Amino acid sequence: MRRICLIAMVTAFVLLSACSGGGNVTSESRPPEPGELTISFDYERVSGRASNQFAVWIEDMDGNFVTTLYATRWTANGGYRNRPDSIHRWVDASGLASMSQAEVDAISGATPGTGAVSYAWDLSDRNGNAVAAGQYRFFVEGSLRWRNSVVYSGVVDIGGGDITVNGEAEFFFVASGNNPALYEDASENNMITAVTATWKP
Repeated sequence: MRRICLIAMVTAFVLLSACSGGGNVTSESRPPEPGELTISFDYERVSGRASNQFAVWIEDMDGNFVTTLYATRWTANGGYRNRPDSIHRWVDASGLASMSQAEVDAISGATPGTGAVSYAWDLSDRNGNAVAAGQYRFFVEGSLRWRNSVVYSGVVDIGGGDITVNGEAEFFFVASGNNPALYEDASENNMITAVTATWKP
């Protein structure tokens, strides 16, 4: 299901090794291992500037940030300062501005090429502590073009049996300066599709 927010404004990966900080990052689609949650989706690289940035993260049901599974390196390494709208929901939720370089390196990586990608959560929080069983919300945010973006989200119960949940998309079509708002059939909307979260106990 897609939800679209249109806001009119006139104002001016490469395969990565396992990382700390709550998740293992891969740029290849694969089945989940026992005892992990895997967020998977199809990624289509967009040509041109101000696009191809995305982040994957987990929050608890009270909206508290738990951990980042992946964020594109350009934004995580300071690009958000030059382009504040780049995956800004994740930037705010994660507290990126206060992270050390080691923490940033642990959760970021090069933007992958077009294809299926997956990011695994080993059920630890941002400090490496195991989390309790229960319901958690996953997010995939993508910067489609300048201020235009998409956020997929869903809820998974990691205390039960095998389950796969489809992420629900919310699009934000926002014009800024000379950069127009996208529209429902814009090709950039296909940058991230078919988001699923699979829990395997």
